[in-house]
Amino acid sequence: MKKLIVLLIVAAFVGTAFIAVAQDKGPAVIKMDKAKMGVITFNHATHQGNVPDCATCHHTGGFETCDSCHGAKDDGAKIKYKSAIHDNCKGCHKEMKKGPTKCRECHVK
Repeated sequence: MKKLIVLLIVAAFVGTAFIAVAQDKGPAVIKMDKAKMGVITFNHATHQGNVPDCATCHHTGGFETCDSCHGAKDDGAKIKYKSAIHDNCKGCHKEMKKGPTKCRECHVK
């Protein structure tokens, strides 16, 4: 009987942990401060509601930050951070005909 109770407690804990991980969709707002033209405030929560799934932006299959793969230096293997952000964000905004596409609409000093 004790083993059954322990097993149920462990199962409940593991189940709760999986639910908590599934519901963690990252920060609601992300500040990108590497841009020379000013800080970009990215509303992550809004974008989560506007795209079909996480892989739309997190194309690697994981949930790494953009700059973990797209570094500041172009080493030939990586796309520069600036190019990745502009191509992905601005490209999507133009395609969807929704969202900022001009410099100062995103970059705030």
